[in-house]
Amino acid sequence: MTSRTLWKFMAVSAATFGLCAAHADVKIGFTGPLSGPVAAVGQDQYDGFMLGIESLGKKLGGEAVMVLREDDQLKPELGNQIARKLIDRDKVDAIVGLGFSNVLMASLPRIVESGTVAIATNAGPSPIAGSGCLPNVFSMSWQNDGAAEAMGKYAQDSGYKRVYLMAPNYQAGKDYIAGFKRFYKGQVVDEVYTQVNQPDYSAEIAQLQAAGPDAVFVFYPGGMGVNFVKQFSQAGLMKKTALLSAFTVDGTTISSLRDAAVGTISGAMWDVALKTPGNAEFIASFSKKYGRVPSHYAAVGFDTAKLLDIAVRKVKGNTTDKAAFAAAVKSAGSELKSVRGPFRFNSNHMPVQNYYAFQTVKDGGNVTVKQLGTPLQEHQDVYVAQCKPR
Repeated sequence: MTSRTLWKFMAVSAATFGLCAAHADVKIGFTGPLSGPVAAVGQDQYDGFMLGIESLGKKLGGEAVMVLREDDQLKPELGNQIARKLIDRDKVDAIVGLGFSNVLMASLPRIVESGTVAIATNAGPSPIAGSGCLPNVFSMSWQNDGAAEAMGKYAQDSGYKRVYLMAPNYQAGKDYIAGFKRFYKGQVVDEVYTQVNQPDYSAEIAQLQAAGPDAVFVFYPGGMGVNFVKQFSQAGLMKKTALLSAFTVDGTTISSLRDAAVGTISGAMWDVALKTPGNAEFIASFSKKYGRVPSHYAAVGFDTAKLLDIAVRKVKGNTTDKAAFAAAVKSAGSELKSVRGPFRFNSNHMPVQNYYAFQTVKDGGNVTVKQLGTPLQEHQDVYVAQCKPR
C-alpha cells in the first residue's frame, strides 16, 4: 500500500454539510472496516453516526463539526497508522468507530499517550474492561462478552443440555465464547476457533453435525455470518439443531440470509423489534435516508452522536482540555436517551445496558425479528471489579 493511498481521507462533513476545516470547531475522526467482507458493519456505524449529527442540526453541542472518515480494512497495523494520523496530523478532538477488537487494541498506544477521547462503536475487549481500563477510552457498544452471556443464560433457561461453540480466532471471538460459558452450565461439546474472514465452514459443520449437540452458539459478524448460516442451513441442520448467535444474524446480514436465517435466535442490545422511546423514529429516519433497515451497529453510531452532543455542550465547546472532555463523555452517558433502552457507563467505561433475545421469523412473506425476552437487564460485565479508575 502506498503512502498516498494510506493517508487518503474524506472530510465528509465538508462535502455533506457544506462546512470547511476553517469553520469546524469540533473535529471527529471516524475509522472502521469500510471495505471487504465486513464492510457493512463499518458502514452502518458510520451512517448511524452521521444521521445522528444531521438530526442535531449538523452540529455537536451547538458547534460546527467536521468528520474525517477512514477505512481500516480490518487490519490492525493499518488501524494503528490511521489512529496516529488522526491524532498527529488531523488534530481530531475524538476518534469514533475504531473497528473490531483486534484493530482497537492495536490502535491504543498513541490514543492512550495522547489522551484523545476514543469511543468504540463495535468493540469492548476484555483487556480494557478490566485492569487495563483507560481514562479516555470508552465503548459505546458493548463489552464483548455481553450478548454472548445473554445467549448463555437463554440456553441455560431453555434447558439445552449439550451446546457446540464456534467463533473466529481473535480477541472478540475468545471473549464471546468465554461470555457464553459464564452463564451456561450444561455440557460444552466442543469449542472451535476458525480463521478471521474464513469463507468455507463445510469441514467444521461436518464435525459439528457428527457431534450431535442440542444447540450451537456462534459469533460470526458480517460476511462470515452470511457464509456460516447459509452453509449451516444447506446442511439441513436448521431443523435439527437450535442455532444461537451474537452479531451473526442482524441488520447487516438478514437481507442476504433471508429464509436461511428463519428460526435463529440472537442476543443483542438492540434490534428493530424494540419498543423503546425514540426507536421507531430512528428506524424510520435511517430507512428513509439510506434505503435499508438499520442494524444495532447503526443504532450505536446514532447514540454516539447524541452522546458527543451532550459532552461537547458540557465543556461549552472547549474540547482542548482532554481530561475534562473525557470526564464530560463519561457523565454524558447517564444523560443519554438511548434508542436501546437503559444506558450508562460503568467505572470501566463499558456500557451498563439490557441484553435482549430476538428470533428471526417469517411474517407475511417478510423475514423479520421478534423479541423473545430480556435475559440480562441493566447488565454490567464481570471485569469491572478489576478496573481501578485513574
